[in-house]
Amino acid sequence: MIHTDNIIALATPAGAGAIAVIRISGPDAITMCDKMFRSVSNKKLLDQATHTIHLGHIIKDGKELDEVLVSVFKNPNSYTGENVVEVSCHGSPYIQQEIIQLFLRNGCRAANPGEFTLRAFLNGKLDLSQAEAVADLIASDNAASHQVAMQQMRGGFSNEIKALRDELLNFASLIELELDFAEEDVEFANRDQFRDLIERIIKVLKHLIDSFAVGNVIKNGIPVAIVGEPNVGKSTLLNALLNEERAIVSDIAGTTRDAIEDEVNIGGVGFRFIDTAGIRDTTDVVESIGIQKTFEKIAQAQVVVYLFDTESIFAHKSSFENIIQEIEKIKNKYPQKPLIVLANKVDAINETERKQLLDHIPDIKLISAKNKKGIEDLKLTLSNLINTGALRNDETIVTNSRHYDALLKALEEVQKVQHGMDSNLSGDLLAIDIRQALYHFGEITGEITSDDLLGNIFANFCIGK
Repeated sequence: MIHTDNIIALATPAGAGAIAVIRISGPDAITMCDKMFRSVSNKKLLDQATHTIHLGHIIKDGKELDEVLVSVFKNPNSYTGENVVEVSCHGSPYIQQEIIQLFLRNGCRAANPGEFTLRAFLNGKLDLSQAEAVADLIASDNAASHQVAMQQMRGGFSNEIKALRDELLNFASLIELELDFAEEDVEFANRDQFRDLIERIIKVLKHLIDSFAVGNVIKNGIPVAIVGEPNVGKSTLLNALLNEERAIVSDIAGTTRDAIEDEVNIGGVGFRFIDTAGIRDTTDVVESIGIQKTFEKIAQAQVVVYLFDTESIFAHKSSFENIIQEIEKIKNKYPQKPLIVLANKVDAINETERKQLLDHIPDIKLISAKNKKGIEDLKLTLSNLINTGALRNDETIVTNSRHYDALLKALEEVQKVQHGMDSNLSGDLLAIDIRQALYHFGEITGEITSDDLLGNIFANFCIGK
């Protein structure tokens, strides 16, 4: 994939604002801008040093279109590795489009999504995993996802993969060399050292693969389904967690007839809470559809919060047995999902009744959603469900499903090599599996890519990045 033309895009969000930044990259970016830019001190951009900023005006048809700042980055010391110009203009949508159209008429074309970062990858400024981390950094909306994306952008993940690949490649070359001297029966690759290397690679790969469970949660957030009978306070709990009136609260049972979702940042991790329709037997067609959706949301959630009304128990509208049966139903149907049981409206009962609650249903949490009592303790419980130890220790965490898939395939091939060594396979057969493992390592960092793969990755970027 060779890109030798000049591209342009708005690098800041579309719409009116104080300023906007327009980015141009390509061999003629500086020359082209020189023709349309008049410096206040009559400087020529081509004569200026890289990484300098210049005040002046963009000129259209002999008239000043806008007063701008032009930043100059000369190759190879730029984000893309090419000549890059960034025009900071006033944030009027009219001005933005006039400047972009001016460049389009003078030798630029509109950039494709992610094309600036694609050029950075093609010109060796970033490897593929670092380039993908750029998109993750832009999309990060909490401290944890930001930290992981920054760690990958700095090359933490790719450096770990490159180090393993280099060591494996070194032994692979020695084994390949042995094949050239097969008749002499020589051994260049020390088998004991090679076995130690394979065991170490397997250990690292398994650790990285296991980290995806945490990484995927950090990147995409944790869906939490709030379930229970109608009118027990599910919507009030959601509002308390969000600290705003997001869901309609009413004394009428069955008010919530569709799932309501919103996200809360707890301990740097995003939790996506889903307020579901109350579960009960009903003849109302619309409410029945809502209840069906509730079970669908429970299936999709990673954590289930079951809420019940303590006041109704002691008013004899319900019973401990009914609550315990509902809890057991959820546990039996979704045994792999963490279940948090909340007893709501505890401010309406006395200490004796609270003790009865804890005696009948151990491990419950007592809350008052209306008065926001116990909400912080609930947030702490949710936060403790996530193993953030690796995050605190700045360990490499895999968040990308493409990387995860490549790591699984690499592990499979490395384990084949290990099995081959245990079975005393010949060097030529070992070399086949080693080459396959190296291929999958190369897929992660971009040393081995296809145009289709690059197209799929960068198509998901925003235009201008």
